[in-house]
Amino acid sequence: MNQYVKNEIDRLIIRLQTDQQEDGSWHYPFEIGITPDAFMIILLKALDIRDDELIQALAARIISRQEKNGAWKLYHDEQDGNVSLTIEAYYALLLSGLHHENDEHMEKARQFIVTNGGLSKASSITKIMLILTGQLKWPLIFPIPVEAVLLPPTFPISMYDLSVYARSNFLPLLLCSDHKFQINIASGPNLKALLPSRSDDLWEEFRCEEGRSLVQTIYYGVKNLIGLPSLLHKMAVEGIKKYMLERIEQDGTLYNFFSATFFMIFALLSQGYSKKDPIILKAVEGLRAMATSIDGQLHIQFTRPEIWNTALINYALQEAGLEPDNPIVHKANHYLTTRQQVKYGDWRLHNPHALPGGWGFSDGNTMNPDIDDTTAALRAIYPATSTQPYIKTAYNRGLAYVLSTQNDDGGFPAFEKNVDKKWLQFLPIEQAEFFLTDPSTPDLTGRTLEFLGNFTNGKQTASAIRKAVKWLFHAQEKNGSWYGRWGICYIYGTWAALTGLRATSIVSNHPAIQKAAKWLMSIQNEDGGWGESCTSDIGKKYMPLGASTLTQTAWAVDALVSISPTSTPAIEKGIAYLIGEGQSQNWTNDYPAGQGLPGYVYMHYHSYRFIFPLLALSHYQNKYDHS
Repeated sequence: MNQYVKNEIDRLIIRLQTDQQEDGSWHYPFEIGITPDAFMIILLKALDIRDDELIQALAARIISRQEKNGAWKLYHDEQDGNVSLTIEAYYALLLSGLHHENDEHMEKARQFIVTNGGLSKASSITKIMLILTGQLKWPLIFPIPVEAVLLPPTFPISMYDLSVYARSNFLPLLLCSDHKFQINIASGPNLKALLPSRSDDLWEEFRCEEGRSLVQTIYYGVKNLIGLPSLLHKMAVEGIKKYMLERIEQDGTLYNFFSATFFMIFALLSQGYSKKDPIILKAVEGLRAMATSIDGQLHIQFTRPEIWNTALINYALQEAGLEPDNPIVHKANHYLTTRQQVKYGDWRLHNPHALPGGWGFSDGNTMNPDIDDTTAALRAIYPATSTQPYIKTAYNRGLAYVLSTQNDDGGFPAFEKNVDKKWLQFLPIEQAEFFLTDPSTPDLTGRTLEFLGNFTNGKQTASAIRKAVKWLFHAQEKNGSWYGRWGICYIYGTWAALTGLRATSIVSNHPAIQKAAKWLMSIQNEDGGWGESCTSDIGKKYMPLGASTLTQTAWAVDALVSISPTSTPAIEKGIAYLIGEGQSQNWTNDYPAGQGLPGYVYMHYHSYRFIFPLLALSHYQNKYDHS
């Protein structure tokens, strides 16, 4: 087995070395299905921008993903199809002018939508897009007045209680809703036939008692703001405009997020900006620049993943034996240190005493760091801190930033500290707890613990570690697993938790660790691998995929290696799977390993099939060394 392990490690190193860019980064695609492709077509048509080549390429990718029954799926094992995604694809294809209602494949799509409830079953984001482009009327979907943005952080409800990813999408929509703004796209289709018979209220979610109470609280706060109503309204509008414009990155996008930029463009149009305004045109160019090629087809990424790829790959290569002075590592370190953030962002409101020092996900992200990217970058550059002073300085700044972000409950968030107000779940948005809040999660807490335990001075981080360990034990599920917020799902969370706990010297025979190990081994497949379905995140219950994937197998193997003093049959079978299937080509290669919003956004990282098997194999070899 040992030689086979070494051969596979060598193969993966060569592959990664070959794909490194000249600046030291890696550009493997970050894929979230066809939603941004469809939205890009819709945006170009709404702005009267003629780009036939781009529209044709995006339409070709969309149609290539259609199922035989006419629907589109978010993931391979999604039953029948996804109504919201099919609406987006259907609408974009009609707008492209390349596909028509009476085409057989389009008729199948229409029938699927109607049979499954029509536009009433679309997600909130899809409905908003349809409203902005004139396909639905503006009901009172935003019974929140624009003046609500003026409520201070000390008020029970504040816009800064929203997560940064919700805030960057929600505030532009407040401007649009304030003007009931719509664009009727010239020569566009009419989707009224997709409306259900009772279509007067597509937003039943807001009828609940808690929702009404929330609205009343907001109106009470607005009513008690001091100032003339007209002046307050103007202040609110100008405040949102300022918020957006001050957070536009160098490439023209808002926070480097596709959706936030899409809605920002409509918000600016609602304020009288011309479709040809330089800010809008630059934003469109920024979205175009998010394009990548996947199997010869063009895909618009939600954002670009250069920093995430580079941090993870650089670390994995060093775990596989590359030294800090290796040219591959040196170039990657230089790239990462030049992308460390120096600007203050919204995070400062919740974390006022911290200094900038984090990293973001994408190359163009300069003001919105996240904890996972920051610890990933710090792992990667840590080995060079002993010989290169500038890297040590960057490391110390990053470590200080990470420690400052720990939530009061002891866990770690994705972006901002202590952003977890429970009232947000009553807003009419599916899976509000995921989109609107940024709570402590087992995966982020576990990954941060793994970093703190393996790559820091224990005295400096002891207090943070104690609080995080306590939180993580409390978050364990009854069956021994942990839920992973940003990966799929229980395998991911359990891997993060176990590797984190072991890095902080929690003994392998601790009852919580043994319970988790027993659960992991109980879900191992006959072929030696592991596989979990995306449906796990919707029902918050582990659901087997019915097949194994390289990434999830690597997570499970790495978790077991971290807690097992000697190799076990489960580990050996998992290692054999990673070696035997490392170059396989089947549908599991494209199965999402990450989740952004349950039931709507799933993420396929094209780098993961190299990174995590390399890590698991390297940790196996380094720990058990059978030579």
